[in-house]
Amino acid sequence: MSESVKVLVVDDHPLVAQATKQLLEQIERVEVVGMAGTGQACLEFLENSQPDIVFLDYQLPDHPGTYVTEAIKSRFPNIHVVIFTGKDIGDLVNSFLELKVSGIISKESGETTILNAFRCLLDGQTAIPISMFQQMRMFNPRAAGETLLTAEELTIMNLIIGGDTHEQIATKIHMSKRSVDNYLKKIYEKLGVKSKAQAIEKFVQSKAGAESAWRE
Repeated sequence: MSESVKVLVVDDHPLVAQATKQLLEQIERVEVVGMAGTGQACLEFLENSQPDIVFLDYQLPDHPGTYVTEAIKSRFPNIHVVIFTGKDIGDLVNSFLELKVSGIISKESGETTILNAFRCLLDGQTAIPISMFQQMRMFNPRAAGETLLTAEELTIMNLIIGGDTHEQIATKIHMSKRSVDNYLKKIYEKLGVKSKAQAIEKFVQSKAGAESAWRE
């Protein structure tokens, strides 16, 4: 990273964004260069100026954090993305790691914990709460069933396997039920199946094969 570490704070609550800015600027070399209240505003900011780090709230009014993260990393792969959230995103931790986020920090953490986690990022380390680390799964990135799917599609499949309905998934990842249905149609096409049961079977088989290959 550059001598001065430039940060964009993305949060739809102005008071939280301002408090986050003040907290981060307690760290030497850190300069908050902007604040955005939506995923779209974040992406528009990045088109004109690229900070070193995007401090991204997961729960935004227009797009879920996975969508914004994927958009950032696809356009600006060198920008570090840190998920800063008050929501339990344990079910999504693998999706975020597959998108190569640099850290996940809970808003419920104390100021000292947040500052220490951010300093770890500045030292080139990944910051993840122990509770989320314990939910991580090992996988072979070349497993056929998984590499076909985007991070958003992987998240939906993992929630489907967990027993969530389409409505529950829509609520968890902050999109409409119609969008979830459309994602599932794309998943069926990619996996070469025609039903949810077939998709689950093929997806689970690909994960089992990946875990077996990893152990070997």
